[in-house]
Amino acid sequence: MAGNREFANRRLHSLLGVIPLGIFIIQHLVVNQYATHGVESFNKAANFMGGLPFRIFLETFIIFLPLAYHAIYGIYIAFTAKNNVGRYSYFRNWMFMLQRLTGIITLIFVTWHIWETRIAAARGTEVNFEMMSNILDNPFMIAFYLVGVISTTFHFANGLWSFLVTWGLTISPRAQRITTYVTMGIFVALSYVGIRTILAFI
Repeated sequence: MAGNREFANRRLHSLLGVIPLGIFIIQHLVVNQYATHGVESFNKAANFMGGLPFRIFLETFIIFLPLAYHAIYGIYIAFTAKNNVGRYSYFRNWMFMLQRLTGIITLIFVTWHIWETRIAAARGTEVNFEMMSNILDNPFMIAFYLVGVISTTFHFANGLWSFLVTWGLTISPRAQRITTYVTMGIFVALSYVGIRTILAFI
C-alpha cells in the first residue's frame, strides 16, 4: 500500500509540475514580456490578467493549491531521494541534483514574488510596470530575480523531461536523449524571455 501511494504521489507531483504549473509559467512569462514593449503595453496586459472573471477561483485551484502540493512533496523528494547511478548516466545524475537544488531556489523565489505582487495587490496596491521597477531598483533584487527566473525555467524544462519518462512517453535511450536536447532548448528560450523582461523593468 505504501509503495502504491508513493507511486501515485510521484505521478501527481510530476503531472502538476507540467499541468497546470508549467503552462502557467509559460503564460506568466509571455504576459510579462509585454514590458519589453513599454510601460503602457505591460500595464494593459497586467490589467487584462487582473480583470479575468473568476480570478480568485482560478488562482486558488489552478495555481496555489497545485503549487502547494508540488512544493511540499518536492521538498520531501529533495531531502530523501538519492542519485540513481545504476539507472541513469552521470549527466542525468547531475541533472537530478540540479533539479532538487533549483526546486528549493524556485520555491523561495516564487514565494517571495507572490508576496511582493499578489499579496500586495490584495492589499490594494496596483500590479503595474512601476511596481516591478520599484522591486528591481537595486542590484541585489536584480540578481535575485535573474537567479530565480533561470532556476524556475530550468526546473520546469528539466522537470518536463522527467515527466515524459515518468509517464512512459520516452522509454528508449534515444528518445530520452532527443528530449534532453528539446527540453534544454525550452530552458534557453524561456530564460531568454524572462531575462529580457527583467532588464526591461530596470
